[in-house]
Amino acid sequence: MIGQSLIDSVRETVGLAGDPSTIRIVCAMSGGVDSTVTAALLKQAGFDVVGITLQLYDHGEAVRRKGACCAGQDIHDARRAAAALGIPHYVLDFESRFKEAVIDEFVTSYLAGETPIPCVTCNRTVKFADLLARSRDLDAAVLATGHYVESRARADGSGQRDMFTPADLARDQSYFLFATTQPQLDYLRFPLGALTKAEARAIAAELGLGVAEKPDSQDICFVPEGDYAELIRKLRPEGVEPGDIAHLDGRVLGRHEGIIHFTIGQRRGLGIAGGEPLYVVKIDAPSRRVIVGPREALKRTELRLSGLNWLGEGALSPEAQPLYARIRSTRPPSPAEIRLDGEGPAVTIRGGEYGVSPGQACVLYAGEGPGQRVLGGGFIARA
Repeated sequence: MIGQSLIDSVRETVGLAGDPSTIRIVCAMSGGVDSTVTAALLKQAGFDVVGITLQLYDHGEAVRRKGACCAGQDIHDARRAAAALGIPHYVLDFESRFKEAVIDEFVTSYLAGETPIPCVTCNRTVKFADLLARSRDLDAAVLATGHYVESRARADGSGQRDMFTPADLARDQSYFLFATTQPQLDYLRFPLGALTKAEARAIAAELGLGVAEKPDSQDICFVPEGDYAELIRKLRPEGVEPGDIAHLDGRVLGRHEGIIHFTIGQRRGLGIAGGEPLYVVKIDAPSRRVIVGPREALKRTELRLSGLNWLGEGALSPEAQPLYARIRSTRPPSPAEIRLDGEGPAVTIRGGEYGVSPGQACVLYAGEGPGQRVLGGGFIARA
C-alpha cells in the first residue's frame, strides 16, 4: 500500500525543495489513526518529523472513554505511536489556554441562545495559532495535521496556498477549517487529503500501528457523554434560569428549565403537548423564551455573517457573487450568493435552508463535490 507513488504524493503535498531529511515538519498527533498515519507517511517520505500532542483538558471519563481526544488515553497512544515510528514526541499542556479560548466561549455562546462550534474555535485559536507558533519556534518548515482536506500551491509563484475539499467527502473536514487564515494555510499541510479513511486505516495496519482500529472521535472532546447542559450548569450555574415556551402566535405552551436545553430545529424533548409537530424556531436569551412553531417557520434564505474569513480572489462587493454555502457539517453545500453591504457580509441561499442557527458556521465553496476550493466562511449572526 505504501508504494513509491504514495511517497511521491506526500512529498508533493509538502511541496518543499531539497533533501527531505533536512526539512523539519511538526506533526500534530492527537493519538488517533489519522494523525498517526500522517506522521508515519511523512517519516516514510524521509522528512525530519517531530510529533506534538496538546493536552487540552482532563476529566475522569476522558482517560478511557471512546470517542474523546486530546486527553488521557489518547496522549498515551500518541506517545506510543511516536516511539514506534522513531520520531521525537512532546506533550504541551494547553489546558488553561483551551479553557479560556474554547470552553468558556462555548458556554457563553450557549447562554446567549446560540449553537456554537467549539472545533472551529479550537482550530483557529489553539491549534492553528498557538501550536503553529510553537512549530515555528522549533524551526519547522511546516505544520502537518491529519485533517481530511487538501491544500495546493498557487500557480502564480506567490507561495500562497488554497484549500480544497478532499477525495473522501464522507470525511470532509473543511467545514471546521473555514476560519484558517491565509498565513496559517500557507504554513499548513494535509497529507491525507487524497486518501480515504479506509486507506488510512489500511496503512496503519500495514505498519503495525496499534491505533489502526481505534474508534474515531465523536463527541465534543470536553463534554462527557455529550451532556452540554450539565457542563454549562457546572461552570455557570447562575446563567441557567427557567422561562416560557411560547408559540409563534404568542400562546404560552409551557415552561422550561433553561434555554441551554434547546437548539434551533429541535423537535423532541420540548416538554409540551400539541396537536401539530412543533420545532424550536427561535431562542430569545434576554427574555429566556423558547419560541416554537411549524417546520416551515424554520426556513431561511437570507443570512448575516460575522467574523468572515474570506479566502477567495479579490474583495467582496455589493455585487452578488455566486458560490455554494454549507450551514451544517452533515449537509452538502447549496447554491448561494454572497455580497457586502452596509451591514456587512450577507449570504442568500437560493433554495433556502432549514434549522439555521446563530453561532453555527456558514462555509463557502466554489462548487460542490471533491476537489472544490474553500472560499472561507463566517459565523451566522442573524437569519
